[in-house]
Amino acid sequence: MQDRMKQVAMATGWLARLALWLAGAGLVLMTALIAAQVVWRYVLNDSIVWTEPASVMIMGWFIFLGAAVGIREGYHLSFDVLLYLLPDVAKKLLHSVSDIAVAGFGVGMVWYGWQLAARTAGNTLPSLGISGAFDFAPIVGGGVLVVLFSLERLLCRAAGLRTARFGDDPVVD
Repeated sequence: MQDRMKQVAMATGWLARLALWLAGAGLVLMTALIAAQVVWRYVLNDSIVWTEPASVMIMGWFIFLGAAVGIREGYHLSFDVLLYLLPDVAKKLLHSVSDIAVAGFGVGMVWYGWQLAARTAGNTLPSLGISGAFDFAPIVGGGVLVVLFSLERLLCRAAGLRTARFGDDPVVD
């Protein structure tokens, strides 16, 4: 089982790297759009109407992609004072409870994000000319990754593999 989970971890590692590259590209693109808007508005005395809503949508993507990868890599803060006093078995159990709670939150993101997208699918964003559902796509996409990465952590721990925690040395894929 450990060999299989190492293969899964390698695949999700590639997915996490892709998500981080997309998030980074989104951050650069959003910065360029906002810079263009400033130049057009204050230098050229005109305005590009679609840059602000496009930037907000891009920001949603890089926030949710980065947050999901943070879960996989163990970068999110946690309150671990009690864990210092417990034996390793109890620590692993509480880490698993934490990952189950995070996975549940991810399921909620997918479920309610999908409902929001479905309810706004008929609306058109005036400045972009696309469906209002695109505003909520980052919630759904990020939620899918949150669930996937949380399940990976649970399965790796069940297979006896180490999972990253905030403040630990990095786990090598």
